[in-house]
Amino acid sequence: MSRARDRWLTAGVEALAEEGANGVRIDRLAARLRLSKGSFHHHFGGADDFKRVLLDHVEGLLTDALQAVVAAPVPAVGGRETLARLTSLLTDADGGLYRPELEVALRAWALTDPDAARAQSNIDQSRLEVLQEIWRPLASDAEQVRIAALLPYLISVGASVIMPPVGSEDLRRVYELILPLVPDDALAPGDRSVDG
Repeated sequence: MSRARDRWLTAGVEALAEEGANGVRIDRLAARLRLSKGSFHHHFGGADDFKRVLLDHVEGLLTDALQAVVAAPVPAVGGRETLARLTSLLTDADGGLYRPELEVALRAWALTDPDAARAQSNIDQSRLEVLQEIWRPLASDAEQVRIAALLPYLISVGASVIMPPVGSEDLRRVYELILPLVPDDALAPGDRSVDG
């Protein structure tokens, strides 16, 4: 991807987080970047193409960080340690695990735009799948895995949509309160009623 194209996408993400979907207009982004609309048209096939590319970009921003943290090779640890590691990254500005302004803006946009709704659905599904992977060795059956994955996710979504959004430090402290509920170790193979 070219540097100018990256700048357009970064500006689109910033405008979405700061102003909502109404801020993602080509003229406003051009002014923000001090670039011409010609530069925009050199990199994108119009507003609809930009919206599609921007939503794909946002989807990546809101899912890749979580997937990378979970996929990173670490010594074998229990479920509590895995979730504690995720919790510690909430306050990491570079982690990208908690971006409430972007969450709120995308969820609001998804209420009125089918493409944004599709992106939001993909994000929710991807995140829940990652959380289910963490819980799979810790739970006795698939339903317990599903419900256990919902708990931290619903807390995060709720924290981002209340006004004002819960800060990352407070969200980290909430998660630390519930970490003792997480089993330390995977269940023994005979303890499972249904494999994940």
